[in-house]
Amino acid sequence: MNLSHVHTFVVVMETGNLNKAAAKLNVTQSTVTARINALEDLLGQKLLRRVKSGAELTATGSKFVKHAQILMQVWNQARHDTSLPSGFDDVCNLGCTDALWNGAGELWLNTTRSRCPTVAVNVESGSEAEMRPWIINSIVDVAIAYEAPPATGFSISPLFEDIFIEVATVERGLMRWDPMYVYVDHGEEFRRWHAETFPVDDTAVVTFTNGVFALNHILKWGGSAYLPYRIAKDRMDAGQIFEVKDAPRFRRTAYLARNTTRTENWSWFDEVHAGFREAAEELELSALR
Repeated sequence: MNLSHVHTFVVVMETGNLNKAAAKLNVTQSTVTARINALEDLLGQKLLRRVKSGAELTATGSKFVKHAQILMQVWNQARHDTSLPSGFDDVCNLGCTDALWNGAGELWLNTTRSRCPTVAVNVESGSEAEMRPWIINSIVDVAIAYEAPPATGFSISPLFEDIFIEVATVERGLMRWDPMYVYVDHGEEFRRWHAETFPVDDTAVVTFTNGVFALNHILKWGGSAYLPYRIAKDRMDAGQIFEVKDAPRFRRTAYLARNTTRTENWSWFDEVHAGFREAAEELELSALR
């Protein structure tokens, strides 16, 4: 069995689309199709069904998913055990949701590199949905996420509190609706809170799923948006954006999930964890009260 075919199947399953999978794998769509066809021929069963929106799993495909993920997990672990980079003592597979990379995942990586120069780091970044199987199947050793699922062999603990504030490019108070409001989709919990807090029928001028993209947009075009304080802080300090007066705040806990079997043997892990917390406190990741 060709592991690149299995990996391709997993990526197609995660993205739900052959074109998106091709872009993520940096190959052509025809290559993705050929790999899936070869895997289906080997198994003697159809794994995917092509639909207008992309691709969906067949009943057999749904059964094969967990086996494919375990195969990739075993392969990644085998590569780790047999191909440690020259000059390094260990490799840490770090997972971080896209929404938490800026100011959190990046800080963890920088802390590891500065304090443990002989530890190589493999970063996996994706959505909350992509993160869950990475944790459940031990594809990552350490993960930073809002919704870390319970998983065998993993311990999960609060890392810091993310505070979402409404910011605008002009100083102003709370409005029923800002015609230049940019909506950032921070996940299901935030969507529910936002709908209850701002029960209006107006449509945002632009919608993003990434807070950094939204920040850059309002800096160019003006307007307002709900952003994590850790992303907005520097621009607020520079006087480029301002917290909207009397606007309610939304709080969400970011968690650290760690594979205890792997990390209990890492003498450097506690130092990095402590270093992250010290740096987070200095940077005031969630200093607003």
